[in-house]
Amino acid sequence: MPTVSAHVARTVARHVDHVFGVMGNGNAWFLDALERSTTARFTAVRHEAGGVVAADAHFRASGRIAAATATYGAGFTNALTALAEAAQARVPLVLLTGDEPTSGPRPWDVDQIALAAAVGARTYTVGRADAAATSVIAIEHSLTYRVPVVLAIPYDVAALDAGPIPDAPEPVLPAPLAPAGPFDAAAITDLARHLAEAERPLLLAGRGAWLAGAGPALGELAETTGALTTTTALGRGVFPDGRYDLGVAGGFGAHDAMELVRQADVAVVLGASLNQFTMRFGELFAPGTRVVQVDIAPAATHRHVGGFVRGDAALVARALVDELHALGAKPSGWRETVDVAGARRYDTGPADGIAPDGRLDPRSVAHRLAGLLPADRVVVSDGGHFIGWANMYWPVASPDRMVMVGTAYQSIGLGFPSVAGAAAAVPDAAVVLTTGDGGGLMALADLETAVRTAAGRGIAVVWNDAAYGAEVHVYGRQGITEEPMLIPEADFAALAGAVGAEGVVVRSLADLDRVAAWAAEPVADRPFLLLDCRVSGAVVAPYQEEILRANRTR
Repeated sequence: MPTVSAHVARTVARHVDHVFGVMGNGNAWFLDALERSTTARFTAVRHEAGGVVAADAHFRASGRIAAATATYGAGFTNALTALAEAAQARVPLVLLTGDEPTSGPRPWDVDQIALAAAVGARTYTVGRADAAATSVIAIEHSLTYRVPVVLAIPYDVAALDAGPIPDAPEPVLPAPLAPAGPFDAAAITDLARHLAEAERPLLLAGRGAWLAGAGPALGELAETTGALTTTTALGRGVFPDGRYDLGVAGGFGAHDAMELVRQADVAVVLGASLNQFTMRFGELFAPGTRVVQVDIAPAATHRHVGGFVRGDAALVARALVDELHALGAKPSGWRETVDVAGARRYDTGPADGIAPDGRLDPRSVAHRLAGLLPADRVVVSDGGHFIGWANMYWPVASPDRMVMVGTAYQSIGLGFPSVAGAAAAVPDAAVVLTTGDGGGLMALADLETAVRTAAGRGIAVVWNDAAYGAEVHVYGRQGITEEPMLIPEADFAALAGAVGAEGVVVRSLADLDRVAAWAAEPVADRPFLLLDCRVSGAVVAPYQEEILRANRTR
């Protein structure tokens, strides 16, 4: 008869096509059932955090829920940082894990339910009689609230016979949140009137707008109002017409583009939380700008917001377009009067790419790579000072083509396992990792995972400045000793070679020519390529200057 673990595996596999993780005592029976009796694919990673990261990246790149798996105890606690990131980022995924026996904890057990709750994840524990139903409830909860959940299998229950596997009901998900009632209707009408009268309207969209499928409606709203557009880092590419898009709002934005944002008289924010980085620590909008936020959150999320409409970004954008048409509104004409392309230009560094200290200027490297990387790509990003270079210099086609696992929880070291999730989610595209030497060394266990899963579709760019650059540029410049912030220069090219990749030490822009040759080779014939870019630690990203100013004024 099927075991409890088989009930879980076969039920989960009806809704999840990929599981990432590390096998151990607590999840052995589950993985056995998954492999023997389902069509779901299992990808082994080398660290439990990597399993959760890969599942997280899989969702962000595909929109499909994925699962991670780990054993109990140390395996579970190893996954906590990645689980906290998924919770902070509102990413639905299921972490299937072993747990203490029903008879009580053993010396090596910990209170996993309390630990999961501490980072924002709810735990569902299966039993012999309800394993299939509990699995569906967990998946439904994850998708409904866009949060990770833990699905726990007690050790002494995992291999028990549980009888025939029932046809558990399908998850029932809520409909998109529609504005309702006279107050919402009046708020939409009022906002439409302000947009119709605006001389310099601006639309700012975030990841929430992408998840809502609001792209087409946002395009119509921008065209109807004649608005300039901008996005959060996680919303890049959500507007269909890029000709009038100012790029990323906040510290990743070009200086002149952000000056245009400050000229807006009416700004509508759709599906963006307006965190401190997007808001440039309160400096994004001018004091005279009327800022109205559209979101499914219960209330506005920043004190500079003057009006709020609660609702799905796509539904509200569509309602605004209808109201504007009813008003006979005409486009403002503002966007045709400004040089958007010129405003979006960034400083590309010296022509030869060499900074005054003799190392590469990262701006020159990023600009050069923008023309060399495969056009059909998913970019996955670790955290660190370098995080701005990809966001500033590498265009992406849509928000699901820029995966930033770690930014919500301000973590580093989640880059290499992100490659596995993106590679599984988008099997025909190139996967480009951008990571630093600090985060790269922290995630080194899953360098092998990245190379194995992406193979000839994978390329990693390591910004190697022999330091934790973010700390140097914020705290070192405030006089704190820099010794703990420095890293002996590691040879990432050699490390890549040890796990079957091709590593290239990049000390000049000419060394990047290997990327062009690599891109021209058949995917099946080429190796995973790692670029060990020896960049200058003296070149500071503009967003880092904003963080420094904010820290100095506290």
